[in-house]
Amino acid sequence: MPNSWNPLELIARRWTPSARLVRLAALITVVMAVVIVVTGGAVRLTQSGLGCETWPKCTDDSLTPTSDMGVHGIIEFGNRLLTYALCAVIGFFIIVARAAKPTRRSLTRLGWSQFWIVMGNAVVGGITVLTGLNPYIVSSHFLISTALLTVAMVTWQRTREGDGPARLLVAPAVRQLSWLLVVAAGALIVIGTVVTGSGPHAGDATKVHRIPLDWQEITQLHVDFVYIVFGLTVALWFTLRAVKAPRAASRTVVELFVVLLSQGVVGYVQYFTHLPEFVVGMHMFGSCLVWIAVLRVFLALRERAQAPAVPAPSGEHEALQPRAEEGAGAEEPASAGSR
Repeated sequence: MPNSWNPLELIARRWTPSARLVRLAALITVVMAVVIVVTGGAVRLTQSGLGCETWPKCTDDSLTPTSDMGVHGIIEFGNRLLTYALCAVIGFFIIVARAAKPTRRSLTRLGWSQFWIVMGNAVVGGITVLTGLNPYIVSSHFLISTALLTVAMVTWQRTREGDGPARLLVAPAVRQLSWLLVVAAGALIVIGTVVTGSGPHAGDATKVHRIPLDWQEITQLHVDFVYIVFGLTVALWFTLRAVKAPRAASRTVVELFVVLLSQGVVGYVQYFTHLPEFVVGMHMFGSCLVWIAVLRVFLALRERAQAPAVPAPSGEHEALQPRAEEGAGAEEPASAGSR
């Protein structure tokens, strides 16, 4: 049988990870998605964007940075190496998800989606270097990283619930309000990349092309959208209280409120202190936390019940049945806790 040579299937036949390990592996992919954003920001803020002058090699003659490239080459090359670490983490999740019982194809598909997003973004990162840090390409590089974080968050949520059809925990009008919050937060992030692309931190000490806009005016637009997201968050909280939504859903809105306040403080500090590198880096980290908090709110307004398990391969059903029941039982409390 051709499938007998599939390494993922061979592992799945010999190992059944716990539901807790599957959730932990998914959570690690979320953490690594944030790390890759923050370290990418560190490359820009330390003016190391062209520390490696070409791609995929660091120089025309060397895969790794040379001594005369200094710390900038090390920082840029180190960020490239993190891509391999990210792939390893995602690969581990794919293996764990494939080996878990009962089989959940939805999780492995989400894992592979993360892998291909990383591969695509690696190519975009290479184009960024080859185009001399074109600000539009740099912005797309960040937005693809945000897409990776989105899929990682959805994956983590799916490990804590079943594969049954999604069921709303609130009225459709409340769900639409949460959609509006997601759209506004997405616009906030996009405008933030324009601020970065037109601002003073070009990513390299040499003269680098910038987006031809007044970054202070774009910053004001960015602040306006902060108020919009803030207002929608408050409106959603009052709405959830009025319709007596599950307490867990209201709690995620409170968490978003706290994250937004913290991010707003950091934003004002960086503006009035003339954009110091460390504070700008904290703001980039905060943008990840804001997006995570927004997604948590959105995902908390629906639930998925357990779906019937996919039958195990022929000849293995009886041997794996006790483990399948154990894995399903381990997931129920987590699913209930996410409501």
